[in-house]
Amino acid sequence: MFTGIIESIGTISNLKAELNNLHITIKSSLTPELKIDQSVAHNGVCLTVVAINDSEYTVTAIKETLDKTSLNTLKIGDSVNLERAMKLGDRLDGHIVQGHVDQTAICTNIEEANGSWIFTFNYDTSLNNITIEKGSITINGTSLTVVNSKKDSFSVAIIPYTYNNTNFNTFKKGTVVNLEFDVLGKYVAKLFEISYN
Repeated sequence: MFTGIIESIGTISNLKAELNNLHITIKSSLTPELKIDQSVAHNGVCLTVVAINDSEYTVTAIKETLDKTSLNTLKIGDSVNLERAMKLGDRLDGHIVQGHVDQTAICTNIEEANGSWIFTFNYDTSLNNITIEKGSITINGTSLTVVNSKKDSFSVAIIPYTYNNTNFNTFKKGTVVNLEFDVLGKYVAKLFEISYN
């Protein structure tokens, strides 16, 4: 379980394909505090630490994960948002995030807004995920509030702190990102789907 509050930005230092799996090595200031078997969210994707070497650690993504997230677009040198699993009893500063990406979206517009930025994303509605105005959304592991919610798109407002301390500052039009929709909203939507079928 995560909160969507990014702790650190890591850098991809190695990518190694093995059968259908991808071993991803990340250089991070968090590495000395990690241990084997620990869960860490990488751009919102919960992955298990399988190896640690000095300032780098390695996680493995399986085919299912690569098919449903943007991890298959990673390149050496890319920045990734990192968050360790929350501790029981800590403040929940973001919202409840599972680290289970629902689908990807494409950044379609970036607008500077006099001290902040408005990022707009389009996503495929065939998977029945929805956003609501002022609801929660997780983009690349970052807990954010939806603005301008539409059927197949939405925007988020990014303050300078978030822009400077996540990989939002690397986004361009066409950047593919990971989305995790609000878990409470997903359950409500599923209940309505069952009720009307």
